[in-house]
Amino acid sequence: MSNSAGQSHDSPAVDQSAEQIVARVRPHARVLFWPTLLLFAVCGVTGYFLGRLPEQWQNIAIAVGAVVVIVLLWLLPLASWLNRRYTITTRRIIFRHGFFVRTRQELLHSRGYDVSLRRTWLQSAFRSGDVRINAGLEHPLVLKDVPNADLVQEVLHDLMESSQTVLGARRQEQSAQTDHSTLWTGH
Repeated sequence: MSNSAGQSHDSPAVDQSAEQIVARVRPHARVLFWPTLLLFAVCGVTGYFLGRLPEQWQNIAIAVGAVVVIVLLWLLPLASWLNRRYTITTRRIIFRHGFFVRTRQELLHSRGYDVSLRRTWLQSAFRSGDVRINAGLEHPLVLKDVPNADLVQEVLHDLMESSQTVLGARRQEQSAQTDHSTLWTGH
């Protein structure tokens, strides 16, 4: 009997070795608080003073100044926050960051690593933190200021453990398949 997808019920529906996305994480949005507050202040001040100054060039200067401040102190921090993201899959962690120069780093769970959590008092208040991943590299990889840092650390431990278990099972299967004793005769 076959289902609507054309697969029989006897065959597995999903390949267990297929990579699946577990989470997509960005740094905590708390870093946008001050830039957004500044955006509101600049818009309020510009709205109040624009058109009230006696000379036209002064009104234009207010508008241009407001645009420059908004671009430099709100739009750039927003773009920087949007360009830093971490993707956790069932096989690896992918680090993407950069605005003008984009960097992508990957770390396989099967490689094994140490996961630690570092928090400041402010991060503790928001349940965020820096998840440090030490894979024996010169510098540890850091998921900076991620929300629900405890959960991220726990998931990374579980993924690494399950990856090590799957890798060990595959090695045992391969060694069992190739474990044919060969009789060497000394002719």
